Amino acid sequence: METIVNAVNDIIWSNALIILCLGAGIYFSIVTRFLQVRYLKDMVRLLVGGKASAKGVTSFQAFSIAISGRVGTGNIAGVATAIAMGGPGAVFWMWAIAFLGAASAFVEATLGQIYKEVKDGQYRGGPAFYIEKGLGMKWYAVVFALATVLSTAFFLPGVQSNSIALGVKNAFDIPVVVTGGAVTLLIALIIFGGVKRIGRVAEIVVPFMAGAYILMAIIIILLNVSQIPSVLSLIVRSAFDLEPAFAGVFGMAVAWGVKRGIYSNEAGQGTAPHPAAAAEISHPAKQGLVQAFSVYVDTLFVCTATAFMILFTGKYNVKNPAGGFLVENIPGAAIGGEYTQQAVNTHFPALGGGFVAISLFFFAFTTIMAYYYIAETNLSYLTQKGTPKWMLWGLRFLILGATFYGSVKTAAMAWTLGDIGVGMMAWLNIIAILILRKPALLALKDYQAQKDAGKDPVFNPKALGIKNADEWEKAWIEKEPVGRA
Repeated sequence: METIVNAVNDIIWSNALIILCLGAGIYFSIVTRFLQVRYLKDMVRLLVGGKASAKGVTSFQAFSIAISGRVGTGNIAGVATAIAMGGPGAVFWMWAIAFLGAASAFVEATLGQIYKEVKDGQYRGGPAFYIEKGLGMKWYAVVFALATVLSTAFFLPGVQSNSIALGVKNAFDIPVVVTGGAVTLLIALIIFGGVKRIGRVAEIVVPFMAGAYILMAIIIILLNVSQIPSVLSLIVRSAFDLEPAFAGVFGMAVAWGVKRGIYSNEAGQGTAPHPAAAAEISHPAKQGLVQAFSVYVDTLFVCTATAFMILFTGKYNVKNPAGGFLVENIPGAAIGGEYTQQAVNTHFPALGGGFVAISLFFFAFTTIMAYYYIAETNLSYLTQKGTPKWMLWGLRFLILGATFYGSVKTAAMAWTLGDIGVGMMAWLNIIAILILRKPALLALKDYQAQKDAGKDPVFNPKALGIKNADEWEKAWIEKEPVGRA
């Protein structure tokens, strides 16, 4: 079984997917004239304001749900794995895919907003919806929806719960079975409450968890401030195979940096358009910009914080592709969250392991919440006329089962299954948004034109020649543009 899973993963995560992800990010950055830089002030401003409605959540709640999915175990264990497999240079390529991926994130989130629908009494949207409405390819949309339900309800939850269980075991010596059962029970209490409860929990927990973790990282960075130039130099030299200690791992640095970068920030993967579509706003580009900013929060803030803590303290190993280790600073350590725990322990011996375990819990727990929301949205798409209750309950028990099972299986298998899920979605979604780019680019141009005219941008799809944006058309006809954020 493990041999088959690894073979499938090698096919999905070939160099072709690495090139596709980087290429899409470069292309969208160029055609939007690097919106990730030009609109940075707007991204921050649009985070606040706006009100929820009976059908939609606030822009910040949608941002929080997206961050819940982006900021997960990949920010702690994933960064450590990237360093272990590709050396410090992998961090540079995580930064690169985050910067370029912010443009891809804008495009996919804006498309999610443009083609959203009202189903089950609330806004629903995502790649399956815009593939069908924008490309007119129902079969492609169904394939994406099926792949997403399978990935987010079965493949991906286990990575998060596995990291929680291992982190808690390392810090407090609590058996993984006990931790897995507790996490599964808590997830059940949240997901049975639906998307609005997920949104309320996320907007409270996400700022707290990210803020506390970054604060700890800032303290450690300040304690090692004199090392910043040397660590930055190490990262850049290693990224381009110029550091003798890591010579020969350039390909691994690029591959693992991009791989773990996408796993962490999910730019182009097709997950973020689901919560983006749920926002009650006046123009799709607004939520696109907010979601682009969430990529920065994930990788440039949280992942960088983890990388610096690990590299400052030297608490990492780097595997030699030919066998053995290029660097083995902590013999016997498991690849992943243990690197981060040992890094924090260097400065705070009585606090480090427990703090990282608790951070892993919050990061991974909220990610599983986001996975459920995404899976439910795609199930809603597949059932068309409303999701039968038995299917909804089946989905809930599937994700709960995957969460518990993941907590007790090996970390290697959990991560491999997670990579397969991420890779499947990325292949399908990036190809789709490259083909269906025009409506998102028109929306950005329209947003800027209205801003230049001193207006608060509102969206009229017919004026832009965008078809099948049914919810927006309906609102415009009624002279009540969707949202007022």
